[in-house]
Amino acid sequence: MLLVAARAKQEGVVIRHRKACATQAGPKACDCRPGYQAQVFSPLDRRTIRKTFPALADARAWRAETQAALNQGTMRAPSRKTIAEAAEEWVTAARAGIARTRSGDAYKPGALRGYEHALSKRLIPRFGRPKVSALTRNAIQDLVDELLAEGFAPSTIRNTVLPLRAIYRRLGARDEALLNPTIGLSLPAIRERRERIARPQAARQLLGALCPKDRPAWATALYGGLRRGELRALRWGDVDFEAGLIRVERGWDPKEGPIEPKSRAGKRRVPLAKPLRSHLAAHRLRSDGTSDDLVFRGRGGKPLAPDALIEREREAWEKAGLEPILLHECRHTYAAFMIAAGVNAKALSTYMGHSTITMTLDRYGHLMPGNEDEAATMLEAYLEREASGKR
Repeated sequence: MLLVAARAKQEGVVIRHRKACATQAGPKACDCRPGYQAQVFSPLDRRTIRKTFPALADARAWRAETQAALNQGTMRAPSRKTIAEAAEEWVTAARAGIARTRSGDAYKPGALRGYEHALSKRLIPRFGRPKVSALTRNAIQDLVDELLAEGFAPSTIRNTVLPLRAIYRRLGARDEALLNPTIGLSLPAIRERRERIARPQAARQLLGALCPKDRPAWATALYGGLRRGELRALRWGDVDFEAGLIRVERGWDPKEGPIEPKSRAGKRRVPLAKPLRSHLAAHRLRSDGTSDDLVFRGRGGKPLAPDALIEREREAWEKAGLEPILLHECRHTYAAFMIAAGVNAKALSTYMGHSTITMTLDRYGHLMPGNEDEAATMLEAYLEREASGKR
């Protein structure tokens, strides 16, 4: 053991005996399973990087790889920041538009508020004091398991972990963290429920039960597929009756006001179908605003208040004996209408403001033609043509 220790020390590896080992009491033979701490000095950081392994071979291999990475400039010594300090820096950078999403977009104000809530309520109280290099995947997994056992929704658990993922992604990009403890977590699956989709006749009935001033907003959601924030931010200058389209240029944040759309694909042109055109044209005649004014306004010209709108309509629909619909369900209904009308998936993806066609197919593929009976009919027709020699 002494020979091994001497040779290991020459290679930059130190044997770490257990506290109960006989060697702790003097020059005695080792009676424990020691660990092997590899050490590499980082000239750039003027610090020594250390890591302990159960096997000497692993310690040697790590030391060689780390030394090579330091020489090549692809590694730095782990940060001495605490998780609380790293979180504060990340929030500041995200607010300034420096720290960005994986797709390179700036974080939306609502998303940042959600991240800050998760950090202040759950993450910092639990993990704030340790250094970023000390947090382990098991510690985060323990939090996930506890939240799941307490009955929290899978989406809530996922949103709790998201800030840590963003923080460690930035730390890794800046070579301030050697390992990312958020990789490989076991998270509960999010099973999205199927929202209600209204049939065309039901949509007409829902609109007919509303007072004239409220119909245009719901018609734009049902026949234009705009999101809640996009409805609130829509201006008359965005509605082009002559060209027959709506230009979606911005979204709306409850605290920040007008903001950029949800993604780069959010800026788009939506076709102005006849049913929607008639509702908006009548609404324009009743309005005295300019092209810079909001299309849907509340009292005093303030932006539309969706919660008050929904509550008002719920009463009207219940009084008419109709099943109420939500604004995001109107958006799904619009997608269903477009699919039933034969609009192809790529065009639908553009009109919905989805960043990829994959998102559209994942969300609405079950509504598209070519499923079950129709697919069987198409296959049978093809086989019959081949069998008869007709092309």
